[in-house]
Amino acid sequence: MLGRVTTQRLIARGDEVMVLQRRPSGLPCAEVLGDIADPSVVARAAARQDAVVHLAAKVDVTGKWEEYARANIQGTRNVLAACAAGGVGRLVHVSSPSVSHAGAPLFGAGAGPADPARARGSYSRSKAVAEREALDADSATLAVLVVRPHLVWGPGDTQLVGRIVTRARAGRLAVVGTGAALIDTTYVDDAVDALVAALDRASDLPGRVFVVSGGEPRPVVELLASICAAAGAPAPRIAVPARLARAAGAAVETLWRHDPPMTRFLAEQLSTAHWFDQRETRAALGWVPRIGLDDGFRRLHAAGS
Repeated sequence: MLGRVTTQRLIARGDEVMVLQRRPSGLPCAEVLGDIADPSVVARAAARQDAVVHLAAKVDVTGKWEEYARANIQGTRNVLAACAAGGVGRLVHVSSPSVSHAGAPLFGAGAGPADPARARGSYSRSKAVAEREALDADSATLAVLVVRPHLVWGPGDTQLVGRIVTRARAGRLAVVGTGAALIDTTYVDDAVDALVAALDRASDLPGRVFVVSGGEPRPVVELLASICAAAGAPAPRIAVPARLARAAGAAVETLWRHDPPMTRFLAEQLSTAHWFDQRETRAALGWVPRIGLDDGFRRLHAAGS
């Protein structure tokens, strides 16, 4: 979702775009098909490009560490090598706020340093390693700027909206804890605006890290209910104590191979406040969100998601 909309935005403003992904995109741009973990494929995609936006990652709640390392760490190393070999001048590395989240509540936090030792879960740890290596590659010839979009959602989203709606329709969507934890999110169009701004300003902001969000923290129970309402799905009616959800997640994630109903990371995310101060991000990128939460929910409903 995020890669497609970013590509569409760049094409619309007149950029010549090359995309790298596994399957044909159907977009009116050049493309290289293949795996981010294949260095020869990445080298072909990055050759003769002025800038790269690195969005590829394994994003999931389960899976072997080797799968995350292959996509997120080795994939990033391939991108960095291809940028160096191809003379790319700017790299926007898309990371995640979870790389610096050790589980404690975050109230108006900034972009803390990525810490693989404290990040929770294989996705966050692998993304933390990748982010640190990307920042280490910042140089006089390659300006590296890191953007951490927080919980991107919108029409066509299979990661957040899709899972919430599927579980709600099956009667399996639970509120963890009281549901009062404040969380901020990012509508896809706003995330794309931030990535394009980062792309344009990377040379002036080398080595910097910015968390991006819509800047509207809401209680998690309200977010879940609003997404369900926009999609025509029932609001969550199950409440699970946070401690029980974490314990159940620890047991389930070792047995469940695909899309488990709960994991320790998911239980933590649904019961712990985490929202981010956007003043530095907005000032540095010259960016402000255009789509408020309520407008986003209306768009989600109109799209039939």
